[in-house]
Amino acid sequence: MTLPGRTHIQALTAALPLLDTDRLQTWGRILAERLPTGGRLLVAGNGGSAAEAQHLTSELVGRYRAERAPMSAIALHADTSSLTAITNDYGPEQVFARQVRAHGRPGDVLLLLSTSGTSPNILAAAQAARGMGLTVWALTGRAPNPLAEAADQAVCVDAAQVATVQECHLVAVHLLCASLDTLLTAPGPAEDAAQSGVPRIVVVGDVLLDRDIAGTADRLSPEAPVPVLVDARSTERPGGAGLGAVLAARTADWNVTLVCGIGQDQPGAHLRALLDDAGVEVINLATSGTTPVKTRVRAADRTLLRFDTNADPLPLGPLPGRVRARLAEAAAVLVCDYGLGITSHDDLRQALTAAAADRPLVWDPHPKGTAPVPGTALAVPNASEALLLSHGTGSSGLAGDTAHAVQLLAAWPVKQVAVTRGHDGAVLVADPDGHPLAIPARPTAGDACGAGDQLAVTAALTLATGRLPSQAMAAAVEAATSYVEAGGPASLTTAPPLQGRTDPLELAARVRAGGGKVVGAGGCFDLLHAGHLSLLEQARRLGGVLIVCINSDASVRRLKGEDRPVVGERERAALLAALDCVDGVIVFGEDTPETVLAELRPDIWVKGGDYAGQRVAEAELVESWGGDVVVVPFLEGHSTTSRIHHVAQKEGAR
Repeated sequence: MTLPGRTHIQALTAALPLLDTDRLQTWGRILAERLPTGGRLLVAGNGGSAAEAQHLTSELVGRYRAERAPMSAIALHADTSSLTAITNDYGPEQVFARQVRAHGRPGDVLLLLSTSGTSPNILAAAQAARGMGLTVWALTGRAPNPLAEAADQAVCVDAAQVATVQECHLVAVHLLCASLDTLLTAPGPAEDAAQSGVPRIVVVGDVLLDRDIAGTADRLSPEAPVPVLVDARSTERPGGAGLGAVLAARTADWNVTLVCGIGQDQPGAHLRALLDDAGVEVINLATSGTTPVKTRVRAADRTLLRFDTNADPLPLGPLPGRVRARLAEAAAVLVCDYGLGITSHDDLRQALTAAAADRPLVWDPHPKGTAPVPGTALAVPNASEALLLSHGTGSSGLAGDTAHAVQLLAAWPVKQVAVTRGHDGAVLVADPDGHPLAIPARPTAGDACGAGDQLAVTAALTLATGRLPSQAMAAAVEAATSYVEAGGPASLTTAPPLQGRTDPLELAARVRAGGGKVVGAGGCFDLLHAGHLSLLEQARRLGGVLIVCINSDASVRRLKGEDRPVVGERERAALLAALDCVDGVIVFGEDTPETVLAELRPDIWVKGGDYAGQRVAEAELVESWGGDVVVVPFLEGHSTTSRIHHVAQKEGAR
């Protein structure tokens, strides 16, 4: 017979290893960022859970292990007078929700403890907090349960007994406190970065919340000549300097700190949560105000309408010492000025000037913003911005953009100016008397929203590695082009943006996720000639990405004979990949491409005009997922087989 005490311990030891310690550490990091800058932690629970909640607040207001400043943590069940008054006037279900509405502010955190996850007063508190823009966390028992679903994030204990769940919650409380203490009492930022060996980039600038409402528009309204949007879906992401920070965070082996102003409202709370999820450390200088929101309404990969909320400058507080510490340890600094006032902060400008003295600082300016600080390594206005910043003088095109760069180089205390030119690439000026460096971009099409941020981020990261500005801008133009190819901002919800070529299937998935069409073409492509080039260029124009599927050497031999291919599969693939119109190449070993087609699932499968009037073998497969098979015009007089025969005849005649 197993003793009750032994059974209890066995249940505890079975549940503890399953505790989500990674999430608890993430919670500790978020609290370590928010509480010292004025944020609050609100906590609530019933019965034994109330005791665990109050245990947590006592550790934060007091101390857990190490000595540190007290943190604001309020146990909502501990105020017995409010508890009884609210119960008497509003009923027991509102006992925590009303306190949340009284004490909570956007950006604060509400942590709810419930072993069952079904307590009505706890669920009402979660609903109230979500409506106000608080971040809601839950410590519960077995999932699924209503509280876990109502919270932004939950740590669920997989145990049958209430006592086991509560004891695991106590361990979770201690892990949360340990994580927070470790971060708040760790060695100074510079020392910590040096020990970790992970470089840091500091992004400084104005932030906003970007929202896309996308759907299908295939008819006009009878009320007015405007499109009717149906099946609309909304996605949100950080914008402005926030997008730059997210793009930097998606680069491997870089820590990212964002110095910005975020309003104390629901959009600001959501923006903060998005940045937290991206792994961006946020230092918020705003003391109040509202967060700007930019909304695009889109259909068929086009923006139909854009509307912005009022973007008034946010009131900013004094510069925390942590900003100077992060700048001192940074390998690179990027300023994304969106004209909302943060770059006019005097103490921040002084700190940026000091940082620019011994590390690369890249400045992405705005016509309504301030001039770059002295020592800036590279300024990267786009062509429109350069025109306005140089007071609208000079012509357009390459010559005009170069002239504007020369003018800005003379007007600003910067070392070099690169004017970015959209699909035309960029032009870099280092010396007004020297020749400009023109950096053309690969042809591409897609949603370019955020491409400038990708360019600026890549330039800063590349300069931090010791590369020359010319090399940094070449890498930046390529990265911005690949970002657009990958679907632009839509790529933020899938995998990191492309850095040059990548796996063709992954590329196709990213483009499709961004609403673009995947085009495929197949064949042997032995002895690449003008006919092939004509086919591929036409195919590329049909969609957002072109993936070419080629037969392997063994497959070509089976189809064409033992003397083929003339050119091996590796060289054939390399030649095709080098073409601007080809985004990826897949080599398949079968005689027909059915297997690779099932993986690629192109929206359009392209054949040359010599297939006109015939139905290709793979058509049924492509059409099974809604794809189309099309034929493009065939360039007369070009055939690999005839060319090989012609060469053989000439050799035989010698």
